[in-house]
Amino acid sequence: MRVIVLGAGLLGVTSAYFLRQQGHDVTVIDRQATPGAETSFANGGQISVSHAEPWANPGAPLKLLKWLGREDAPLLFRLRADMRQWLWGLQFLRECTPARTRHNIGHIVRLGTYSRDTLQALRRDLGLEYDQRTQGILHFYTSQKEFDAAEAPAQQMRELGCERQVISADEAVRLEPALRHIRPQLAGATYTAEDESGDANRFARELAARCVADGVEFRMGHHITALREAGGRIDHVEVTDNEGRYQRIQGDAYVLALGSFSPVLVKPLGLNLPIYPAKGYSVTMPVKDASMAHQVSLTDDEFKLVFSRYTSEQGDRLRIAGTAELNGYDRDLNPVRCQAIVRRVEALFPGAGDSTQAQFWSGLRPATPSNLPIIGQSRVQNLFLNTGHGTLCWTHSCGSGKSLARIVSGLAPEVDFAFVGAGAARTASGGLVPVGQ
Repeated sequence: MRVIVLGAGLLGVTSAYFLRQQGHDVTVIDRQATPGAETSFANGGQISVSHAEPWANPGAPLKLLKWLGREDAPLLFRLRADMRQWLWGLQFLRECTPARTRHNIGHIVRLGTYSRDTLQALRRDLGLEYDQRTQGILHFYTSQKEFDAAEAPAQQMRELGCERQVISADEAVRLEPALRHIRPQLAGATYTAEDESGDANRFARELAARCVADGVEFRMGHHITALREAGGRIDHVEVTDNEGRYQRIQGDAYVLALGSFSPVLVKPLGLNLPIYPAKGYSVTMPVKDASMAHQVSLTDDEFKLVFSRYTSEQGDRLRIAGTAELNGYDRDLNPVRCQAIVRRVEALFPGAGDSTQAQFWSGLRPATPSNLPIIGQSRVQNLFLNTGHGTLCWTHSCGSGKSLARIVSGLAPEVDFAFVGAGAARTASGGLVPVGQ
């Protein structure tokens, strides 16, 4: 079967790889010149099964009210005359109940664990190198209230097989000596030894190269303009190439992996995906003082930031990423938010990074109200979905790609997750089921 994958980010590349492993003829289409060049380009770098508590949780509404109007707020809901934003916000509030939060954590952890195992198998089998670190992920807390609130989600994750251990401030400093500077402010931490980190963009490019060697065709620099339906199926995709020439590309099946732009492309088909762009920021800077820089990948839960470190023959870099701004498709860098990240880095690890050489970046994460991605078959018979991964795209990419490839091939996924459409046993009616239902 010929499968057309729309998008060459992490989800598109992993989908292409596993589709090819299932024996399909695969073509990937993307507007960028290289794979992984948009939201997968400069993310936080964490394979973080332990980061399973969704934004939508019982404490979120009060936090949003507290942060409203603050330019440096970790989660900034910038109100717009945009009905999609308001509807998404109402769905988000619906997901903030304790029952919905527990439900969503369960699915996020199961997919995350499966995906991490799949990534590790890929790395072993293909010999992939992407500045990976396998020293675990440490969530630290400088607020006693936030630390106390972490106990219940951590316990649920342990019950689901994610060994997120609650530890003392002293134990946190023992695991990561770079935290010694803020030991008086530390309330405690959690540690997940099985979690990892690595350069997602380098991984995407490495895996794309393996795909090409295995016969996958990449049509880069091609702008996807429309999906055309006929008789309840996608007949072809319309694109313009890098010279502006119009093309029609046909396949037997189509995989939508366009992140935040997925809802825009399928809306003319009558599909309303509950996805809204959440702009995230990252800062990358060279290590200046290795003795002050962290070795373990870190999560600062109070400020919603993640810290990774990439060390290779190309150099030693710090990557700090996070925050979320719901402001439509705007990707402009807000200097207030950029500098807030730098200030936090300097406060935690003074002198560790060279902030004078800081590179700032923003990307649009495809966020669903529940934080559950949309993976499966749409009501359009030969259109499949692999999108809506929000902040956990890197964490969930390999498991999502492998599961999607199995669904396209008529096989049952190997993980218990809320897949959508006719390819999922629990949604055998064949309709598109909203995430979280």
